[in-house]
Amino acid sequence: MKITDVEIFVVDGGRRPWLFSAVRTDAGITGYGEFGSGVASHALVGLIEDFKPHVIGKDPEAVEKLYFDLYRLMRQAPGGLVNMGIAAIELACWDIKGKAMGVPVNNLLGGPYRDKQRVYWSHLASARAGDPTLAPDKPLKDWAAVAAAAQEVPAAGYTAFKTNILWPGETPRAISQSRDGKSHDQRADTDVVRHATKQIEVMRDAVGDDVDILLDINYNFKTEGAIRVARALEPYNLFWIEHDNEDPEALAQLKASTSTLLCSGEQHFTMREYLPYFEAHAMDTVKVDVQWQGFGVSKKVADLAETYELNIAPHNPASELASFQSVHLCASVSNVRIMESDPEGVPWRFELFTERPEVIDSYMMVPTTPGWGCDLNEDALKKYAWNK
Repeated sequence: MKITDVEIFVVDGGRRPWLFSAVRTDAGITGYGEFGSGVASHALVGLIEDFKPHVIGKDPEAVEKLYFDLYRLMRQAPGGLVNMGIAAIELACWDIKGKAMGVPVNNLLGGPYRDKQRVYWSHLASARAGDPTLAPDKPLKDWAAVAAAAQEVPAAGYTAFKTNILWPGETPRAISQSRDGKSHDQRADTDVVRHATKQIEVMRDAVGDDVDILLDINYNFKTEGAIRVARALEPYNLFWIEHDNEDPEALAQLKASTSTLLCSGEQHFTMREYLPYFEAHAMDTVKVDVQWQGFGVSKKVADLAETYELNIAPHNPASELASFQSVHLCASVSNVRIMESDPEGVPWRFELFTERPEVIDSYMMVPTTPGWGCDLNEDALKKYAWNK
């Protein structure tokens, strides 16, 4: 079997595009993948176009070799968009291999370890703050509206949710849009700490103690600010606080400064990037991202984390195919704490896929059909093309 073509679809996902790959073969099997972060989509499309001469005519079932050949090609510019572009092809090849062998992808790596995986509702309320069109009938005008949003989680059968710091009001906003509508200073001024504390207090009161709350502060604070926020939130028994930091020692300082558990790592792409953080014991839970790193690398990072007594948590702020890919990773390794899920999105999202992830009582079922267990509706991908 040989690769005959690679096609990329950039699809309207609302706030940002979703990127999908289709790798076609002379055996009539097409493999699909979801990749990237929705940022720099034009650059990624161009990068993959440059990759095509290096993969057409190659064996798609030799997935690890194909990945390494592309990695070696780009060794002078590793990471970031390069790894996402490689992942686009690699993920589709895993789908091809599973379909060709008639087994789910997780079976190709020794799975399944489990038949279902606990997931959390991600970007609860903060997604609506950033894009009110997601729930126009539920405006985040005040703290009561934030509490009502939190109560949707157990009502929908979820037992955990993640949020970001947000400001309700006539024009709500999440912290990623700035603290005051103007600046992105990475400070934890007293008013910001009090505001974050108020938000988590409101949400905890709304859902009680049986629903886990996760808070993602991203890159929005320097280490001293992250410490202030984490300490202030200790009374609310967070499942974790999530923070991205480029310095392993600084992240270890945060971890040692609070009783709140710390999750980090989504911005890394290879085992080499994770290793200094593991050696510094800088996090309690490791974020990996199949759509950014590729499936094989994510599995290797999870295995490396196992040697440091760490669990992983797949980063999955994307669409349905990404959920299938991520839950296959969960079924391929032993050390998983929880997985991200983004149940809110544009109304046409389900037209794009042949299957939906099955979530029952906050657990996503692991597919048992060949490949990822989900194909793409290419007509719908073209219908909802991203034109921004």
